[in-house]
Amino acid sequence: MNIDKLRYPIGRYEEPVTITVDEIDKSITIIASFPAALQTAVMGWSAQQLDTPYRPGGWTIRQLVHHCADSHMNAFIRHKLALTEEEPTIKPYAEALWADLPDGSIMDVDSSIQILEGVHKRWVYLLHSLSSNQLERSFFHPGLQRKMSVKAAVCLYGWHCSHHLAHVLQLKEAQSW
Repeated sequence: MNIDKLRYPIGRYEEPVTITVDEIDKSITIIASFPAALQTAVMGWSAQQLDTPYRPGGWTIRQLVHHCADSHMNAFIRHKLALTEEEPTIKPYAEALWADLPDGSIMDVDSSIQILEGVHKRWVYLLHSLSSNQLERSFFHPGLQRKMSVKAAVCLYGWHCSHHLAHVLQLKEAQSW
């Protein structure tokens, strides 16, 4: 399998030119189902399996699960900042360095699955309550050097969930686990 397919099993993210209500609803549904889908995908994996990289040079599945918790906590907070402040500048973080810290590279994945369950429950509740004006609110991402609306971030994180779940499922299928 080519390295790009291993890195982006569902393709690279492409923000929709026009973000429709259907796109937002689809993304919220994906975000809502992600914690259970990820838990099911890694259920019963041994430490050795969790410590297998999903691609050459990539994170281990353990790191990937912890990354999702780190990333989605940040995403939830970014949404709340955009909803309560005037176009705040968010703080990027060094994802790869976070993944190498002991809580991201050694610790069991159960705590991150629990974090995802709790954060996603609150995040989805919040997203379902937003008006069309609130979905237009935005934050500035200094790493991307651009403004991002809440609705664009919802679509990005719907893709992010599907992207990382596909990494796990692709490895699981390749290894016949």
